[in-house]
Amino acid sequence: VTDGFRDVIEQREGLKPDRYNVRLPPAPVLVPRSLRIPVEERIRFDGSEEIPLNEQSVLDGIDKLKRAGVQAVAVCCAHSYANPANERRIGELVVGEMPGAHVSLSCVVLPQIKEFERFSTTVVNAFIAPVLSNYMKRLQSRLAQAGYRGEVLIMQSHGGLATIEDSVRLGAGCILSGPAGGIAGACYAADITAVRDLITFDMGGTSSDIALVRDGEPGYTGDRTVAGTRVALPSIDIHSIGAGGGSVARVEIGGMLQVGPESAGSAPGPACYARGGEQATTTDANVVLGYYDAANFLDGKISFDGAGARRVIEGIADEMDVEVIDAAAGIIRVINTQMAEGIRLVAVRAGADPRDYTLLSFGGAAGLHVTAIARMLGINRVIIPRPASVLSAWGMLATDLRYDYVRTAVNDVRSVEPDLLRTLFLEMEQDGRRQIAGAGELVERVDIVRSLDMRYGEQIFEISVPLKDIHTEAEDLIEQVIAAFHARHEELYSYSIPEQEVVLVNLRLSVVGVMKAIPSELPVAAVYELQPKAQRRIYLDEWIDVPVYNMDVLGAGVRISGSAIVESRTTTILLLDDDHATVTATGWLDIEVGRVAGTDAWDSNLNSAQLKVVGTAGG
Repeated sequence: VTDGFRDVIEQREGLKPDRYNVRLPPAPVLVPRSLRIPVEERIRFDGSEEIPLNEQSVLDGIDKLKRAGVQAVAVCCAHSYANPANERRIGELVVGEMPGAHVSLSCVVLPQIKEFERFSTTVVNAFIAPVLSNYMKRLQSRLAQAGYRGEVLIMQSHGGLATIEDSVRLGAGCILSGPAGGIAGACYAADITAVRDLITFDMGGTSSDIALVRDGEPGYTGDRTVAGTRVALPSIDIHSIGAGGGSVARVEIGGMLQVGPESAGSAPGPACYARGGEQATTTDANVVLGYYDAANFLDGKISFDGAGARRVIEGIADEMDVEVIDAAAGIIRVINTQMAEGIRLVAVRAGADPRDYTLLSFGGAAGLHVTAIARMLGINRVIIPRPASVLSAWGMLATDLRYDYVRTAVNDVRSVEPDLLRTLFLEMEQDGRRQIAGAGELVERVDIVRSLDMRYGEQIFEISVPLKDIHTEAEDLIEQVIAAFHARHEELYSYSIPEQEVVLVNLRLSVVGVMKAIPSELPVAAVYELQPKAQRRIYLDEWIDVPVYNMDVLGAGVRISGSAIVESRTTTILLLDDDHATVTATGWLDIEVGRVAGTDAWDSNLNSAQLKVVGTAGG
């Protein structure tokens, strides 16, 4: 690192996440100070050289790293986004002296302004590289032994795919690849259902992930904190809340019921798993309410202990001095309210009204909660894909190759020459097309997506302004860009300041290699008669008998009215009174939510259960 800058990753932005907590411990630092090696060099903000690189200081630092047994090196020089020459030379020296080490250059990982974000992301990349590289080598070896000779593509946090080589080079781009797969599936769902505005709701065992899809496209962020460490690479804007099937319920002082964010995980898991779990969870409450098939729980792959679930819920009921069924219903009411408020918060922060969106539900635990949540939010339509429990994996089959590029060019927009924008965009496009070309026949066409990071002159944070409807060759390019910024700012924050100076910060470009789509018309059963497989006694305000349908044998066009339960091998879906679900041509459920206005799943009197909503902050 440039001499004088080695404490940047520890000083961070000089802000505390909880400014009123005087006992808050320092944020985690991945690299101890003894291994942050200062070198003599300095590049100014405009790319000119102030202090030439002293290569001996680099070699001395490399010796220290070798003696410490370092396996990966991050090289982070001040203003290397403006002139990467010194940083690249340091990288060459490291490779020459430490041939087995993984080297991450900040000018490659994240060539943009803001030292802390760039340094932190590069350090994360260096940490991940050795582990990811070894894993990928084992994966390739196993696939080769199995006779596979095709290309292996890896999901990325931005919702696209990349080759193994590119994934190892930019390992930090894979950190949130799992949840991103679900959003990729959601975008594909937007295409095949012609529903362009979606809120995605992915409820698993530990947490629920929420994202907005507008006009078929997800939102993106370059400001992500993972395990307390900043990763500023572009990623799909996904918000997590501590609410899932394994969320633990407990009674606080004063008799208030709290659910999550702690989770029982999968081991031991909920008490109903018969693995030694002794804490009441969301899943145990659903068991007590009668929603699951005790004889075929999770397709028979997990032992079912209904008595164990009732025992732990009884513990909650005793502490609250209520009936067991009221305690179970209270747990579900709390978790549903928590997730509904999480969705509402995500939508409002993005300047959206959730009532204008369709709720796309997936994840193994979501089906029992989603229509109740939709009622709380005033959402009148819910879509549940047939592969709901594995949509994140399924979505990876529905995405494309993608490479992201960024260039920093800080200036008053009116002082920027249009030809400069065109040149920088062209350079990034050419780099991306060269990278995509290696995919050969996998790519059917190449799409280019451009955007600008901009802000008002007196602001310190910029917003992303898509250039989807702006042609870069337009004579009035700058005027169109300024107008687009004001409109975007108005959309996000409900105000704009047309007379204020507008500053350009970064240019961004994505090169997307569109691949052949998976079939949208997946096989659907030929059963067109509505045939429930059983009746089940469940609790919805009172004990009632409802029909149970097998989702895997319902044909397109079948219409189911609630109250009812629809089951597949990996998920269970609860339709409430006045809900109407139609099976689509792809075997998905398209649900018209009943009683949207001002009601929710449990209108009954729960006076005995004091409810507290917790943990709605996005993560």
